[in-house]
Amino acid sequence: MSAPAKVITGIRTVSVPVDDQEKALRFYVDTLGFTVLRDAPIPTGRWIELAPGSDDVVITLDQAAPGVTRGAIAIRFTTPDATAAHTALTTAGVDTDEVLTWPGVPPMFAFRDPDGNAFSITET
Repeated sequence: MSAPAKVITGIRTVSVPVDDQEKALRFYVDTLGFTVLRDAPIPTGRWIELAPGSDDVVITLDQAAPGVTRGAIAIRFTTPDATAAHTALTTAGVDTDEVLTWPGVPPMFAFRDPDGNAFSITET
C-alpha cells in the first residue's frame, strides 16, 4: 500500500464562537492587540479574520450557534514575557489565572474572553 497523497498542508484558521461579534472584535483588537485581516458580511453575521501576531495562524470570530458551550479551546498563544503579558491583561480587566512556573516548563497562564472562551499564553 502506498502512502496517501498529502492533502492537508497546514492550519489556516482556528474558529472562536462568540455571541456578539462586534464586542468580541473590540476585545481581540483593542485589548489583545490582534490585527483585523478581513471583516465582511455573510448570511449568518460577519466573517472576521484576525492575526494574533506575525505567524500564519488566523483566528476567526464565528457567530455562535444557540447552546454552544464555552470553555477551553486549547489555543496557546505566545509571548516573550508571560509575567508582563499577565500584568498588562489583568490591568486591562481581562479574566486571568495566575502565572504558572514549573521547573523545565515555560511560564504560562490562562485567560478568558468576554464570551467565556478559555485560552492560555505561554512564554517563548
